[in-house]
Amino acid sequence: MTARTAGTPGSLAGVLSVFQTPYHPDESIDYATLEREIQWLYDRGADGVVMAMVSEVLRLSTAEREQLAEHACLFGHSRGVVVVSVGAESSHTAAAYARHAEKVGADAVMAVPPIAVALGEEQLTEYYRHILRAIELPVVVQDASGYVGWPMSIGMQARLLDEFGPRVLFKPEAVPIGPRLTELHAATGGKARVFEGTGGIALIDSYRRGIVGTMPGADLIDGIVAIWRALQAGNEPAAQRVWLPLAALVSLQHSLDAFLAIEKHLLVRQGIFINTLVRGPVGYTLDEPTRREVDRLFDLVMTAVAEVSS
Repeated sequence: MTARTAGTPGSLAGVLSVFQTPYHPDESIDYATLEREIQWLYDRGADGVVMAMVSEVLRLSTAEREQLAEHACLFGHSRGVVVVSVGAESSHTAAAYARHAEKVGADAVMAVPPIAVALGEEQLTEYYRHILRAIELPVVVQDASGYVGWPMSIGMQARLLDEFGPRVLFKPEAVPIGPRLTELHAATGGKARVFEGTGGIALIDSYRRGIVGTMPGADLIDGIVAIWRALQAGNEPAAQRVWLPLAALVSLQHSLDAFLAIEKHLLVRQGIFINTLVRGPVGYTLDEPTRREVDRLFDLVMTAVAEVSS
């Protein structure tokens, strides 16, 4: 496919939903279901879609990652922005993924740091510089501490913004979320454009602290959109009504594999996916008592959505 006009930092805002990757029984990617998922997300109010960690990018081959990015752009860019995760274990590979994403029409890329080693600040800064210099697209710096295990320094993130300007955006996930978000805003003179990245648990508090959007999973799109719209309308009680059961549900997603299992279960329940296949090996499976609790909480979320939307 041909490249299109690149996105701008200002176009990256609102609810950008991270899609799940569906599989055929032989674990090849099911692109027909992916297209249905992406169109459904836009129909439910998403402002864009994101290919990221819960899209299982680290369990895909290089060819599959590039094909998935191309299909995400093909299916998604006519209705909103498309962000493609390009994080890798080397700067060289991350930059190559970034160039490919730009070529196939992504509006922005997002990058986690390498996850195999704890990097010093200088090496980590060079990793992101390598990506930023390889492309002209906006780059979302993802502080994926839940996966990597150690947070990025606020000072390093602020320096990237100083050096590369508004092309640099942020998705902070290191705890404590709220205080670090406020610290990042302070360190950048309020210039940092930040996305909430906790699946919605920190959405209301993060909104109060000045985020421009959120990147939740696909399964709870109705709840997240309802919360976001209520917050934008200044109706925090309505946002809280939906957030309470949603936060309880997301709290069950305590690891990458828990996110995968629960999100795919709920996508099957909503008629979007035809199976819950996750590429193994996996560190978590959804047992029956947890599945019942997930379904109970999901029903409460949808009831709250209906109440605040009426």
